[in-house]
Amino acid sequence: MRVHVLQHLPFEDLGNIALNLQDRGAQVSHTHFFENGQLPSLDGIDMIIAMGGSMSINDEREFPWLKPEKQFIRDAIRRNISVLGVCLGAQLIAGALGARVYPNPHKEIGWFPIRGIPVPEGFFSFPSECPVFHWHGETFDLPDGAVRLAESDGCRNQAFQIKGNVIGIQFHLETTYANASALVQNFRDELLPLPYVQRESDILGASPALYQNIHSVMNDLLSHLANYTPGKARI
Repeated sequence: MRVHVLQHLPFEDLGNIALNLQDRGAQVSHTHFFENGQLPSLDGIDMIIAMGGSMSINDEREFPWLKPEKQFIRDAIRRNISVLGVCLGAQLIAGALGARVYPNPHKEIGWFPIRGIPVPEGFFSFPSECPVFHWHGETFDLPDGAVRLAESDGCRNQAFQIKGNVIGIQFHLETTYANASALVQNFRDELLPLPYVQRESDILGASPALYQNIHSVMNDLLSHLANYTPGKARI
């Protein structure tokens, strides 16, 4: 399996996903938009993983690589390549498919639960309730043909799926303690006393069990994408 990663900040990396891909014997390549932003040919790529970032997908003037990145994602979806978008990556999928991306009424930063929504057969099913790690201030409308997979009190559209092989999640299932620490270090000024923003001590004091749980859900999600069979989970 050949996987290409779209990475927007040096410290918003694959996290625990890297171990999953290593166990699968995947060949992993990267586009580092914080360096040169060179995109490869889609030929031979089985999966695209678009990671998080602090920018908005609407900031094309400040980050001109956003426009070709959205086209790259759109082309991958048209070619039936599996695509996973994490946080900014989910917003990129939504935007690439014509959906609106805009500020959410609430910022979500820290460990807050999502609720899985009953879905048709063939779609990925999240737990009925699951604490996950968040760090986002924007949200999206669902693209045409998308099925909503999860919601939270602070954000209605937490995850969606298109056909069997395109999934976007607003939250971070890949997060390790090192990832969380890096986000706190770089964006500490965002930790304001707001309804869905935790204190630094609560974010970094999360138990190992919380990390283990989100990594288990991510492993299930990656298995779902890796085992995708064309023709399933179509609406």
